Amino acid sequence: MAPSSSIGRRRLLELGGLTALGAGLSACSGKSLGDTGSGGSGDAKQLQFMFWGSTAEQKAIAGMLKDFEKEKSGVTVKPVFTPADYDTKLNALVASNRQPDLCYMQSPMGYRLAEQGKLVNLFPYFDKYPDLANRLPGTYFWWDKGKTYGTQSANEIMALWYSKPALKDAGIETPPAEADKAWSWDTFVQNAYKLTVDQNGKHPDQDGFDPKRIRQYGVSAAMSPIVWHPLLLSRGIDFADETGRKSMLDTPEAIEVFQNLADLMYKHRVAPTPAQLGNNAPSTTVQLKTRRVAMVIDGQWTLLDLAQGKLEFGMGVLPKYAKPMTITLGGATAIFSSTKHVEEAVELYLFHDNPTKVDLFSTGLWMPLEKRYYTDPKDIDVWTKNDAHPPEYKTAAIDYTVNNSAPYFYQKLRNIEAIDKVLTPAIQVIQQGKTPAAEVLKPLAAKLNGGLLKGTYPTDGN
Repeated sequence: MAPSSSIGRRRLLELGGLTALGAGLSACSGKSLGDTGSGGSGDAKQLQFMFWGSTAEQKAIAGMLKDFEKEKSGVTVKPVFTPADYDTKLNALVASNRQPDLCYMQSPMGYRLAEQGKLVNLFPYFDKYPDLANRLPGTYFWWDKGKTYGTQSANEIMALWYSKPALKDAGIETPPAEADKAWSWDTFVQNAYKLTVDQNGKHPDQDGFDPKRIRQYGVSAAMSPIVWHPLLLSRGIDFADETGRKSMLDTPEAIEVFQNLADLMYKHRVAPTPAQLGNNAPSTTVQLKTRRVAMVIDGQWTLLDLAQGKLEFGMGVLPKYAKPMTITLGGATAIFSSTKHVEEAVELYLFHDNPTKVDLFSTGLWMPLEKRYYTDPKDIDVWTKNDAHPPEYKTAAIDYTVNNSAPYFYQKLRNIEAIDKVLTPAIQVIQQGKTPAAEVLKPLAAKLNGGLLKGTYPTDGN
């Protein structure tokens, strides 16, 4: 699952619209969840699994649930696919005590419901299920000592995607796929210049370049937290200090990162502005395939579409400042404590993110959670030895995750929903290119430090 935080997928997985609200609620209504469904065996234990995603994800999850029913005799699982306005629907179900047994969940909601005692604490199951205990540390959602409502449904990272024909035409070597060879920010910008051409074939640093008639941009790098957070980490700072109570956005390092991103669009003219992309920005696959852009900073999840797009693409690590860094992120899956079938729900929980059970790992949408899928060659082959994953994937994604990643700050900070209401509009001002980053970030940091930053959730069960 690509993550669905307050920035959605394409803001990350932004779930908008109210059109399916009635259908979504009726799908979960009628009986107490866990009761036998109509038309099923009277002895069957029924679970409901609520989730979002693309059409491909809907098909894969439905197939996974059918496979679980085959392996777990006496259990039926009803898929509740909810592609739009997910949070509103889930909140309504919780308020009316009609919540599903399991569901995808944004991490802030998960923490809130867990603290209210509405989610199952999975920590007591660690001894029984080693695969649950041996996951990447940053994927857990701990809300107190010895209390976790689970992990991400799958792991994701940020990477640099590119069109091989575009780079070949410009005479540029492909972006490094190994962290220790990552381009510096300056090298990244220089190559973006070479890849940006107007309708007459001129580059931004050439006389006569027409910025209003650009045929191909060198890079697309949205001013989204999933883009700038790894760059902050590479610059040697985080969104907040270790206590999670003091913003780092007013530091010279942060100001440099944000100004550099704005300069890609307005000073160097090698990246499209939000206005140039339009309200319905094309996907990374479309941008690369049509040669509208040559490189894109985007999530690992885009591999699913790229691999099916008949496109000569490649994957590289992100540009660096000091240490090369990316982030790990992903939406959560949680079990409601109201379920009548906890053991079966836990077993489905483990089944649904198992790379041997769900093809969304091998097709490129998801990355696994257990450490062994990043360290054991046989387990790595389970999900990457296929046509979807490019040859450079081992170093550009797997090694990158193990050695050069940190958890996404949205998933660890307390009070993030309130923080986002201040953060997002401020960053949008920088993105518009009319106000220097320093003039936005300094007052923003003051607001965050004025009581919005309330610390972090635990990083482990201790």
